[in-house]
Amino acid sequence: MTLDPRMLDFTALETLRLVHDLGSFTAAAERLDVNQSAVSYTIAKLRGCFGDPLFVREGGRQVPTERCEQLLAGARQMLDLLDSMAQADRFAPASATQTVTIACNYYERILLIPRIVAALRAEAPGMSVRVINALGDGHHRLLSREADVLVGPFGRSESGFHTRRFHAEEYACLMDPAHLMAGRPLTVEDYFALRHVLIDYGGGWKSAYLQELEAAGHRLTPTLTVPSPAGLAELLSGSNLVATVPRRLGARIADRLAMSDCPFRGRFDLCVVWTARTNASAMHRWLREVILANCTG
Repeated sequence: MTLDPRMLDFTALETLRLVHDLGSFTAAAERLDVNQSAVSYTIAKLRGCFGDPLFVREGGRQVPTERCEQLLAGARQMLDLLDSMAQADRFAPASATQTVTIACNYYERILLIPRIVAALRAEAPGMSVRVINALGDGHHRLLSREADVLVGPFGRSESGFHTRRFHAEEYACLMDPAHLMAGRPLTVEDYFALRHVLIDYGGGWKSAYLQELEAAGHRLTPTLTVPSPAGLAELLSGSNLVATVPRRLGARIADRLAMSDCPFRGRFDLCVVWTARTNASAMHRWLREVILANCTG
């Protein structure tokens, strides 16, 4: 099947982008709300047009060829330009009915999302809010258009992203009030003598305090590893276990526990991140302003 590249439409380019980002014909079809055969047909046309397989199947995923990556670089620019042209210059929250998607993790869902959602609902009662996991690569959620905005310790400096910092955070140690080290300053030696609960968020994410202690030549050997801070207070209460968590989160989830300064503070910034694609959108500007106004402080 051959096709003159000048006959391609934006739907074909969007299909190419989705298969690339999602790694699956099936997932792309679900996102486009079409049959998988329609996606296969479009990719077949593109293969004929560009004389390249574009994707090869490896390990259950559709892996892009080098030619596909080159084509996507130009296709993304065209799709972003089309989005920019279609975006309204004005936005009226009171009458809006769109769905906005925020990518974040546990910290933000506990401390920030309730305030953000309340503010969004107050200004735009007809809008819906969807919250998805950012894991360790939330910027990919932005690039794949799964999310409108990313909230958390995900500042990006490379071209194509915009970042606004709203406050700084650091790590502290949580433990039962009866723990022998409760209320005492922890030295590095004290810290490594503790029985640690390590929160391993997965997705390639490594907490800032771990990066700091490893940079100093240390390695943490945990007694217990869990995937989330959920249920942490119950794990620590009445035990000799200690968890290192962001200070604000620790204060929120464990008011009956003791908190001590961590010798590895792991200071980090919390940010709102978005892409150039949504930078000029009136609706997205409003969304970011609401988020920042309710996250600062």
